[in-house]
Amino acid sequence: MTFTALDSMGKTSLMLDLISQKQRALGSNVANVDTPGYVRRDIDFSQYLGSMNSPLETKLSTALGPSGVIEDRRGKEIDIADELAELQKNSLMYTMATRRMSNIITEMKTVLNVGK
Repeated sequence: MTFTALDSMGKTSLMLDLISQKQRALGSNVANVDTPGYVRRDIDFSQYLGSMNSPLETKLSTALGPSGVIEDRRGKEIDIADELAELQKNSLMYTMATRRMSNIITEMKTVLNVGK
């Protein structure tokens, strides 16, 4: 099995999709911090990161349906400090993923220019 930049681009793109879904879930949690009965939403990256050799999109759609957002039904209240810390972590993940995508595109441009 060969590994290509297109494989890496696809995986990075899917990671960016997960990061985007997590950002929406965290934003919803922060917006509803004082809403009675609101159920916290999140995305658990750990169950997807270990399976990056398998088709991530298929695993997501099979396990969770059209959205990767899961509801946390443990019944505890939303802690705004925890949500803000998660927003920061998600921001770092986004930065890493966008840098990776930029590097992949740069590598592809280099290959195309060398081939001329």
